[in-house]
Amino acid sequence: MKNVVIYDSTLRDGAQSQGISFTVADKIKIVELLDEFGIDYIEAGNPGSNPKDMEFFEIIKSKKLKNAKVIAFGSTRRANIPVEIDNNVNSLLHAGTDHVAVFGKSWDFHVSEILRTTLDENLNMIFDTIKYLKNHGKEVVFDAEHFFDGFLENPEYALKTLEVAYDAGADSICLCDTKGGMFPLDIFNITKKVVEKFNCEIGIHTHNDNGMAVANAIMAVEAGATQIQGTINGYGERCGNANLCTIIPNLHFKKGIKCVEDEKMKEITILSRRVSEIANAAPDERAPYVGRSAFAHKAGMHSDAVCKNTRSYEIIDPEMVGNERVLLLSEVAGRSAIIGIINEVDPTINRESEKTKRILEKLKEMEFKGYKYEGAEGSLKLLIQKVLGMYKPSFKLIEFKVIVNEPSVDDVNSSALIKIEVDGQEEITAAEGDGPVNALDNAVRKALERFYPEVKEMKLTDYKVRVLDSNSATAAKVRVIIESSDGNEVWSTIGVSTDIIDASWIALVDSIEYKLNKI
Repeated sequence: MKNVVIYDSTLRDGAQSQGISFTVADKIKIVELLDEFGIDYIEAGNPGSNPKDMEFFEIIKSKKLKNAKVIAFGSTRRANIPVEIDNNVNSLLHAGTDHVAVFGKSWDFHVSEILRTTLDENLNMIFDTIKYLKNHGKEVVFDAEHFFDGFLENPEYALKTLEVAYDAGADSICLCDTKGGMFPLDIFNITKKVVEKFNCEIGIHTHNDNGMAVANAIMAVEAGATQIQGTINGYGERCGNANLCTIIPNLHFKKGIKCVEDEKMKEITILSRRVSEIANAAPDERAPYVGRSAFAHKAGMHSDAVCKNTRSYEIIDPEMVGNERVLLLSEVAGRSAIIGIINEVDPTINRESEKTKRILEKLKEMEFKGYKYEGAEGSLKLLIQKVLGMYKPSFKLIEFKVIVNEPSVDDVNSSALIKIEVDGQEEITAAEGDGPVNALDNAVRKALERFYPEVKEMKLTDYKVRVLDSNSATAAKVRVIIESSDGNEVWSTIGVSTDIIDASWIALVDSIEYKLNKI
């Protein structure tokens, strides 16, 4: 296996993503995750830009990392001043890392129009900064910012910036598609020329503004680059950076190029999800390899084929990246997809059974009404019980009333009164809550506790509402999905109605019935 160095910039580039802001504690946690996974370099921030990053570098000095080398990031010196008095450059020294990265302009347009200096002075800025850092014993990565755009407009000058960095002692030169607009063949051809010209490690840094960051990074490796810069989950400014959670499995499983140890590949899905949790960002369910939908099969023919041979629709075994296969239940699902769940209710039924056909017909009927069971397995199992004649309701609703009062007091703004019947006995009770659904949930469980003490173990852990027909405005149907837990098991149930309280009630009833039936 050929090796490629993985250079993660989640804590610097990723922190520039809209909606993401890492605390110092967050950054420490992510460093530990990346180090444990086997990442080679972690670009952790710009110590000259803010006190938070400087605090991080003070703390990280005391951490013993197993694999990764932490990198402090900054720019070349400012124009027309000695490098020795440039505060940003000196902050790289104060960060205390053995490795530093500096970026400099490789596009003449940026030199003249953005930096507002001469082309020669820009070359001096690159040389002086790298030489100064090398004289202080640092290993230096030079990020050639806007290199590809610069090469297309003025290849002689773009290459000259690399020559100056190389002559100053740069240990690694990284070619940056900073605007994210390049195409794979251009990346390949230009990178190949650079690899042939310089005898040092060549890296690639791509952005995703045209959706090609991953492809561009891989094409650079095909051309001879041996370092890839990117971020976990593709976090980054604008459309993001190259997604390492896609690049690493592609190189490992499809190109035979080793980035981390073989056994660590099974941890990449959990790495992706843990970083998304720390970033307080919703995971990309459709992300290749690590997304929850990456190995989810819904169409009938697809599910049937995967059940027969997984190679039919899966690029790798999901366990190889720590993910799992999911067969989704829907109006387009076939018998192979649903038979596993049917057998949890009644193990004697097979896929050719008339009962299976009836269940599928009922499933399609309910999905036509707006139900979607792929995220509501509790309601699905209850539906199967009902079709099979196995369902016996645990209680009967006689009536309920919900009152909403504003403003709220101590996060309580709603009350619910409910009357139920269990085996001919009626129970009336009331409860308060933070919103009408919470009040109704509290009331029904309170009413049922006399008959079913086990409902005390239950709690509502998530509540989601989806408008099904936005054209109908406030008269639209809504789909409510409720997630419940008893501490040992988590299950989801669904309700659909033009009345959000009614939809919530349907989902609540299923949630309680699932617990009491213990399917």
